[in-house]
Amino acid sequence: MNRIAPSLSPSRLLLLTVSLSSSRSLSCFQLGRSFSAQVGTPICTVDIAEKGLKVSVKAFTVKPSQYLKGKARPPIVMENGEIPENANERPQSDSAGKSDACEGCPNQQICATAPKGPDPDVVAIAERMATVKHKILVLSGKGGVGKSTFSAQLAFALAAMDFQVGLLDIDICGPSIPKMLGLEGQEIHQSNLGWSPVYVESNLGVMSIGFMLPEPDEAVIWRGPRKNALIKQFLKDVYWGELDFLVVDAPPGTSDEHISIVQYLDAGSIDGAIIVTTPQQVSLIDVRKEVSFCKKVGVQVLGIVENMSGLCQPVMDFKFLRMTETGEQIDVTEWAREHLKERTPEFLNIIACTEVFDSSGGGAERMCREMGVPFLGKVPLDPQLCKAAEEGRSCFVDQKCRVSAPALKKIIDKMMENPGLSRVLVDNDA
Repeated sequence: MNRIAPSLSPSRLLLLTVSLSSSRSLSCFQLGRSFSAQVGTPICTVDIAEKGLKVSVKAFTVKPSQYLKGKARPPIVMENGEIPENANERPQSDSAGKSDACEGCPNQQICATAPKGPDPDVVAIAERMATVKHKILVLSGKGGVGKSTFSAQLAFALAAMDFQVGLLDIDICGPSIPKMLGLEGQEIHQSNLGWSPVYVESNLGVMSIGFMLPEPDEAVIWRGPRKNALIKQFLKDVYWGELDFLVVDAPPGTSDEHISIVQYLDAGSIDGAIIVTTPQQVSLIDVRKEVSFCKKVGVQVLGIVENMSGLCQPVMDFKFLRMTETGEQIDVTEWAREHLKERTPEFLNIIACTEVFDSSGGGAERMCREMGVPFLGKVPLDPQLCKAAEEGRSCFVDQKCRVSAPALKKIIDKMMENPGLSRVLVDNDA
């Protein structure tokens, strides 16, 4: 196949987009030299038949300065005229598509002719959220640190304090909130006021994509714009009524969902974020990024929670094993418990703790001092708390979670000391 070499100014790059079957490759030439580049404005289209295959070659130009500054973007080609999944948000500025910086962008004409200004749905969201007094984000830098468990127990605790509470699950690809609140198999119902949350109690409502899946094992394979559209719909169409607290359980990281929830709710109306981590450095590295994200978007960090801070449980709840010379494990639990009862009965009420993750670096508490954010406290890894989450119940209603429930209560009480949140306590008492 012969190369296409239209006459170009040395100040411009020629980019060839070669489409064969479903694959796409990019090549860029300037004065016979090959470069890697982004795509600019099309200047010609040529069809070449070679070896019985029809190859479509499209040539584009882009200024080198635009490419180096990251201003050039690949063209968005949709045969049916639909908005592509990777399309940008609607332009905000009146100069969109008209300034010199837009020259060479394949979306220049779209931006120039598209409606300008804020998304009208943001106004509808603001009206819907006007009945919500406080909004709290629960974030984590890494998955598997117990963020959703904390969100669920926080919602249970606030509801037990007679607040009107909503729990919004925006972890689109991994919705675990329905399981943790004992709502598996429930469905969303619609009224003339909008979507109705699924209620655990009369003062605790939940909304999650988990209620919308046809099968529990159904995977949600969505790109960012589709996730963002669902989050917008949750905020715009769900009728919560009067709420004291809306707890938002976000997925790990700082991606599309996080940007969307902050933009749609307006960072200034969010009371703050609680960030959940585990003690080891591999988790704290990502938490630092989460704190940085909050500072950049203007969301207050209410505090950091160090979860799984050592394994703690009553001695009598442990399983005891004897290891043989061949490495075989023999269960001697019954013998050990009887031995303790007979010889050392004072051990029956002892709580045993051990480190699970390396916290020699100082854990979350040291990181909070270094970054100037509040440290709310530590929650031990409690098998009874894990069981409560599996069964979808509160850890505060009985004495089973002897280790974790008091730790969680102290953290929630400390969170409520925040001036912005403490006012709701006064209002509630009044």
